[in-house]
Amino acid sequence: MQPSILITGGAKRIGSVIARAFGQAGWHVVLHYGRSRDAAEALAATLPSAETVSCDLADSDAAVAMVETLAGRLADWRVLVNCAAVFRNDSALALDPATFAEAITVNALTPTRMAQAFLTHAQAGGGRRVIALTDQKLLNPNPDFFSYTMAKHAFAGTVRLLAMAAPDPADRVYGLAPGAMLPSFDQHPDEHLRSGRMNLLERITDPAELAQAAVFLSAGWLASGETLFVDSGQHLLSQPRDVLYLARQ
Repeated sequence: MQPSILITGGAKRIGSVIARAFGQAGWHVVLHYGRSRDAAEALAATLPSAETVSCDLADSDAAVAMVETLAGRLADWRVLVNCAAVFRNDSALALDPATFAEAITVNALTPTRMAQAFLTHAQAGGGRRVIALTDQKLLNPNPDFFSYTMAKHAFAGTVRLLAMAAPDPADRVYGLAPGAMLPSFDQHPDEHLRSGRMNLLERITDPAELAQAAVFLSAGWLASGETLFVDSGQHLLSQPRDVLYLARQ
């Protein structure tokens, strides 16, 4: 039986790279999108087995309903990748309430509730896998993009808790923490080339490496509750600002 995977934000950027990796590995890929219908459908058309689903992740009730619907019809739904996130700028000295409300919902509340629904309702042979995309900022924090970072810390805190509470011993809950890989926010290409190399290996981490890590985690060999950092050692540094701004100095 062909295993299935749902990837939130699967139409673009890192989500699309993960989708291609699982498609090539023989999975049925369910691509979630918010506003990127054309991109999602175009990507699905290139994969051996794929479909698209849409939901506004700012509505956590709707997201849970989407998971329950999929669980009712996917015979072997093994993996949920919570990849989608909002990334808007505010600072530690001036938290914007609207930015925070959106970030904590989309980046923490909704994916956590989706993971809970998935672990409760999905049917899978050999156990279910939740892969939570977090950020290397967990260990290398800076005060930029304050609400985003707060929300990612909150979401990362659920990984071990959900792992402990998973109803089936075969289930696994993982964190997957990327560093600077793709241009972010309002970066220019030359800024991205500089910022992407601000890590111990002084190289731009290929998003394909993150996708390969996700495929590895889907097998469930790593202990549940653990987080993999795929960032060429960026999380081992102490950077006082987001690399976006360090590249502009």
